[in-house]
Amino acid sequence: MNKQLFPQPVGPAVVKPPEADGAQFNALDSALHAAEGNFSGGLSVCAHWLAFLDWGAHLANAPFRRLELAQAAARQWRRFEGAVSGERPIEPPAGDHRFNDPAWRDPPFNAISQGFLLAEEWWALATKGARGVNADNQRIVSFAMRQLLDVWSPSNFFWLNPEALRATMKSGGVNLVHGAENLLTDFQESVTGRPCGGDGFRVGRDIAATPGKIVFRNELIELIQYAPTTASAHPEPVMIVPAWIMKYYILDLSPENSLIRFLVAQGYTVFALSWRNPGPAFRDFTLDDYRVKGVMSALDAVSDICGEAKIHACGYCLGGTILTIAAAAMARDGDERLASVTLFCAQTDFTEAGELKLFITEDQLAFLDDVMRAQGYLDSRQMAGAFRLLRSNDLIWSRMTRSYLMGEREHPNDLLTWNADGTRLPARMHSEYLRRLFLDNDLAEGRFLVAGRPVAISDIRAPLFVVATETDHIAPWRSVHKIELLNDADLTFVLTSGGHNAGVVSEPGHKHRHYSIGRRKVGALYIGPDDWLAQAERCEGSWWPAWWEWLDANSGPRVALPAMGSVHYPAIADAPGSYVLED
Repeated sequence: MNKQLFPQPVGPAVVKPPEADGAQFNALDSALHAAEGNFSGGLSVCAHWLAFLDWGAHLANAPFRRLELAQAAARQWRRFEGAVSGERPIEPPAGDHRFNDPAWRDPPFNAISQGFLLAEEWWALATKGARGVNADNQRIVSFAMRQLLDVWSPSNFFWLNPEALRATMKSGGVNLVHGAENLLTDFQESVTGRPCGGDGFRVGRDIAATPGKIVFRNELIELIQYAPTTASAHPEPVMIVPAWIMKYYILDLSPENSLIRFLVAQGYTVFALSWRNPGPAFRDFTLDDYRVKGVMSALDAVSDICGEAKIHACGYCLGGTILTIAAAAMARDGDERLASVTLFCAQTDFTEAGELKLFITEDQLAFLDDVMRAQGYLDSRQMAGAFRLLRSNDLIWSRMTRSYLMGEREHPNDLLTWNADGTRLPARMHSEYLRRLFLDNDLAEGRFLVAGRPVAISDIRAPLFVVATETDHIAPWRSVHKIELLNDADLTFVLTSGGHNAGVVSEPGHKHRHYSIGRRKVGALYIGPDDWLAQAERCEGSWWPAWWEWLDANSGPRVALPAMGSVHYPAIADAPGSYVLED
């Protein structure tokens, strides 16, 4: 044998294991998914394809289900024939205002709108109730089909919309000129990420303008102290923990609808956390960092400034969830600094979190992790897009119709200005939040660890005041109500009119406001949400005075006004501080 042709190995062969390059290929896949996310708004295309495959395969294997749908289609066709002849066989669902104008009742627009609504009704039947389809997949298919149908609503098309045609004839086409200008403005804003146009509402001047001082700052929060505007003050301060998916001044908008201004006028010293708007450098901040460097650091500062007084802690949305976690850990560890806990639209059990759970599946979260890994955070526009899809009729298509076809523009107001002032979410924190709370429901089921040990909401003994809103699409009120299953302390529950934001910003004197309120004393039996609603006291007006009366009942006699800051926490700047101004 020729040894030159067949050389012998000089040592043992080194075979590289196949997984050695796995990290490199995973990184490439992550980069690809991040690029896909720029076009899909952060939504996983695979999750939707798999959902439709699951639904379609089961439908293909259910011939009698298909026969049922065919019969339903025939019934819809007969109802459509009635609509053509002037009947109105179907009314839009509650909250659908696209066809409210009387012109939609005149031919041929009555047939157009009725045909569309009948088609929507049939597709709702077709995408629900399929046996064997994964529940998450069925919800995704139903939601996706509703979004697709909304795109093709006749109200979105000029020649099919009688309101747009009437406006054009009346104005001589000026509405279309204004609509084109609005479209160009929106395009510029979407590209630059900044509002175009006038001065509008300015933070620190028109909104977030309640006088106060920054008394503490770390890399995550600024703590603002607001002094009472009364001659004396309750000894217990109110500490507000807003969600870090929003700027804090949702609770300090214009002077007439500022909850913070309302509280200081009732004799309360108020502290508010102003979260920093994180960038790529915050990618590794954890959910517990927000508890420790946010809630607990603020509590330490408030305790130092206000001495021995206990604290009324208040959390809004995700801020309420992290406050609940902190309160449970404090109760476990014997920390008794809390006089009470108030939660606004804050979930603690996520099993019935509404349509937002459509975006929280294992597939979707893996895709979102890749999107966030590339940039280090979730952009506010990506998050806002998901929220708008939950109410696409009101928040997308109806607004586009009014703006582009009718040439109308929403008048700027404080709430719209705040809503456009978005924030980002650190990648690791957001992934932990979605997995541990939404997907796995660890907090409600006793698996959520703080400092290596589990916490339980049942350990919280401080009185609770919980507010939910009737039309909340982010924290549905029946989901918020589940805290009554998890804690048997003294609990007052309020259900107020409005949605996630407008229901909370509900100042006294606001028109068309109402709320229901009920108190469950310590150890009382559990009452389900619908039975609770049937028994609760119905009240007209704002719920703010009811909260103020509840705080008073859980507070001590008034004392002299406290100082602004302390030796260890001196005032270092005027409110609203610098973090709220960061883009």
